[in-house]
Amino acid sequence: MGYTPTRGRLEGDVRRTLEQWLPSRLAPGGHTDFAISEFSAPDAGYSGKTVFFTASWKNADGTLHQHNLVLRTQATDHQLFTTPDAVRQAEVMRIMGRHPGVPTPAVVLTERDSNVLGAPFYLMKRVDGRTPSDVPSWHKRGWTTKLTSSQRELMCDNALRALVAVHSVDDPAALAFLRGTDSDGTPLGRYVAGVRRWYDRTRDDLVTGRDTLAAALAELEDHAPPTDSETVVWGDARVGNMSFADDLSVAALFDWETASTGPPDIDLGWWLMFERYLCEALGFSRMPGVPDDDETVRRYLEFGGRLTGDISYFQLLAAVVLSLITNRLALLLVRDGLDANTARSYPTTAVGLVEQYHRDHFNRRTEQQ
Repeated sequence: MGYTPTRGRLEGDVRRTLEQWLPSRLAPGGHTDFAISEFSAPDAGYSGKTVFFTASWKNADGTLHQHNLVLRTQATDHQLFTTPDAVRQAEVMRIMGRHPGVPTPAVVLTERDSNVLGAPFYLMKRVDGRTPSDVPSWHKRGWTTKLTSSQRELMCDNALRALVAVHSVDDPAALAFLRGTDSDGTPLGRYVAGVRRWYDRTRDDLVTGRDTLAAALAELEDHAPPTDSETVVWGDARVGNMSFADDLSVAALFDWETASTGPPDIDLGWWLMFERYLCEALGFSRMPGVPDDDETVRRYLEFGGRLTGDISYFQLLAAVVLSLITNRLALLLVRDGLDANTARSYPTTAVGLVEQYHRDHFNRRTEQQ
């Protein structure tokens, strides 16, 4: 999301370090000619530093092995989230990937010791597939615009089925890991309380929307739906965090930094809000085959998903979270050389959604009284 000129730049001679550190951890004994290719960077991502490379070596019998890998290091010079933890994200992918219908990249190794590369990191296998773009929006440009209407419909349906699979995970150990040590109140209450703490920590640095977000948070705290539902919350559920195979099946689900637990509505509210952020909020229209909000909800339920409250509440919650993220992003983008007006446009658009969703939720709530 956004202008990221420093994306993929790692401090120090990382390739040389990995060439010395990786062989004993990646290649079998007796190997020769271990080498690492030049790094390349993906077209998206700002919450961590991500690079692609190929590791190769010859086994003792002379057989050449090549592995396409992704290195993701925990960012130290910029933070979008309040408590980044690259190694936890890798463990979440390991846990989730064990469950049917939830493909995640295969994690090769993790390293929490910052002395190796300057920050914790993990390696995973690179997934073959295509990912819809945030910038430019996949609703306007890119490979998704070249699909037929039926192909886009298939892509979106497969994506929603994957989301339903995430919400179908009921493994107590997985939920306990994602929940952590916080067990006070309801799962939704804990999630909203976390957003409140996030706002309180960052409000003095917000680029825009401080009063709007404060009012929205009060609405969320005072009128939360009475649910104690708890399932996996992906935290960044959207097609832009999915890799699609040539047949448009879902090859992998990415970006689990903010995975937690709560009602499944949290993810669906984020899904609906984020697509509006990338489409209607930018003046675009849905392409044929791409469902609107109501159709997305209908299909999610048809595929086996479940909802526990008024979805307008969770869309408002999602817009508040996005506003906190994009406010921080704007500061980082200006630091990295983007002009302030362009950088400010990201949180401005998000805060505009907060205002819209707040009105919608207030009107729906008062109509039901």
